[in-house]
Amino acid sequence: MRGPRLPRREFLALSAAALASPFLAARVRAAVPTSVPLHGISTFGELKYPKDFDHFDYASPDAPQGGTFAFQPPNWVLNQSVDTFNTLNTFVPRGDAPPRMELCHDGLMTRSLDEPDSFYGLLAETITIAPDWNSFAFRLRPEARFHDGSPVTAQDAAFTFNILKEKGHPQLSLPLSDMVEAVAEGDHDLRVTFDGNQSPQTVFAVATYPVLSQAWFADHPFDASQLRAPLGCGPYKVGRFDAGRYIEYEKAPDYWGRELGVNRGLNHFGRIRIEFFRQRQAAFEAFKKGDIHYREEFTSQDWATGYDFPAVREKKVVQKLFPSELRPTMQAWAMNQRRERFRDPRIREAVTLCFDFEWTNRNLFYRSYERSQSCFEKSDFKAEGMPSAEELALLEPLRADIPEAAFGEAVVQPVSDGSGRDRKLLRRARELMIECGWRPQGGRLVNDAGEAFRLEFMIDAEVFVRVYSPFIDNLRAIGIDASLRLVDAAQYQARMVDFDFDMIGLAQSFSGTPTRDQLADTFHSRAAKAHGSRNYPGTQNPAIDALIDITGKAQTRSEFVTAIRALDRVLRARRDWIPNWYSPNHRSAFWDMFGYKEPKPDYGFPVEQLWWIDQEKAKAIGKG
Repeated sequence: MRGPRLPRREFLALSAAALASPFLAARVRAAVPTSVPLHGISTFGELKYPKDFDHFDYASPDAPQGGTFAFQPPNWVLNQSVDTFNTLNTFVPRGDAPPRMELCHDGLMTRSLDEPDSFYGLLAETITIAPDWNSFAFRLRPEARFHDGSPVTAQDAAFTFNILKEKGHPQLSLPLSDMVEAVAEGDHDLRVTFDGNQSPQTVFAVATYPVLSQAWFADHPFDASQLRAPLGCGPYKVGRFDAGRYIEYEKAPDYWGRELGVNRGLNHFGRIRIEFFRQRQAAFEAFKKGDIHYREEFTSQDWATGYDFPAVREKKVVQKLFPSELRPTMQAWAMNQRRERFRDPRIREAVTLCFDFEWTNRNLFYRSYERSQSCFEKSDFKAEGMPSAEELALLEPLRADIPEAAFGEAVVQPVSDGSGRDRKLLRRARELMIECGWRPQGGRLVNDAGEAFRLEFMIDAEVFVRVYSPFIDNLRAIGIDASLRLVDAAQYQARMVDFDFDMIGLAQSFSGTPTRDQLADTFHSRAAKAHGSRNYPGTQNPAIDALIDITGKAQTRSEFVTAIRALDRVLRARRDWIPNWYSPNHRSAFWDMFGYKEPKPDYGFPVEQLWWIDQEKAKAIGKG
């Protein structure tokens, strides 16, 4: 299972136009003022922080500065990889970039981590929204500078939006599909205009895009893989690195935005270092030695039994649970429906029945996980029980394109007898395969041409062999020619981008209020053909497309929740994704040398930006 990635036009079925009408008239407009400059925006109009606020409540303005933070990133975005890197351009589909390149680049606005859907000006001092919600004017701060001292201008911002629409990573380009133009109206004024087909929430996605230097990219092809860091304007810049081995981000000494309210009390470390390991055990050994200072443990066996080494016994290393964010998460497997044999949902159900979570959780996970049921786990977007009247109002007009199961109790994963080989579930799985035309022959399931049903599960780490092997054994028991394919990091990334796999795992989180574009990148028909998107199953369904559009038209939080719950019901009934398990906490292990504020913010946990070196603690464990 790949670690968490973070959050991206769509086709609206004509039959869904009528059902969207309750949401169409005002969109989100009633909640957000228009025609006046705003210091911040929120999906439903509520901002916690006033204009010219001093700092976010979760920030620590008095914390000491400096020191090196060596860690293993628990999450990453765009084309980034934690296994290796061969480019420093993180904005394109191809290549493997190192995590946290985003620290080198500021956006027009930035997200608050203690609000579900609020954004405040960073490079942009204000945003002004046109009454028709098709045009957005950003006033850039005249003091904003790139790391070479050159000003960040509206021309740079216009260049950025246009090049990302044409050549950017799908998570960046898809939300710009409806953009008509991005133009500079002077050095400090940018206007971005859409054609009216965009979601009102689109602005919340694109406002955080990094602003890139037009002059720098004039000399460096945008879509080329390169190990020269693009000129940035963020709090850090690339320092020393060795491709595929390590990279260091050094705090920019003359960072222009240090004293802004959105930055004060954040980014305390003088240097952030990321090391790359092909194998998890090698990374764990580096942590034990103190070469890595912080890691989030995703292997339950290691968390339960692996932390019995000298530094732990001497209380130099701490194990601590931090609560997960109040954000929807999805950890699931996808079967590639671009391949004919996986298109029947009964096939996908049969595969689901072969995974024994109860046995796996007890014998392999030390009972440390909860069973995942939803594509929006750990949030109020998760559908439960029978659909409400409001959900049915959205689902009924789309009935022709929705499985009947979506209109009943929310589909849940099967509960086994915990034996590891529940005969009742496996018998039902075999029956489903036979219903789909696969007949038993010599211990295998074959089609009329005598071809065996094959399913190859692609993984990128040895640790998954132990976890998935019992699953594979059960698949073989019913006659599926199942296998595991372990590939290296570069091949794994390339095959994901090109959708070259049978079955693959994904763990990701959405924002507290997922935008239509974030949902589209994972579930929309258009994303199924966009190389580099997260629509790994190849889902193409007009009802899902329509429901995604409806989420973007919601005027209130209640309407928004209803729309995503309806979407969740359809996704689960179609079994495009097979939810597996989740943890309710961050399992954090770190050398006891840090200061941090508690409680952590509810909608994000970027340790590298929130924590700092506590010199007294560091000296006490020999790290001072």
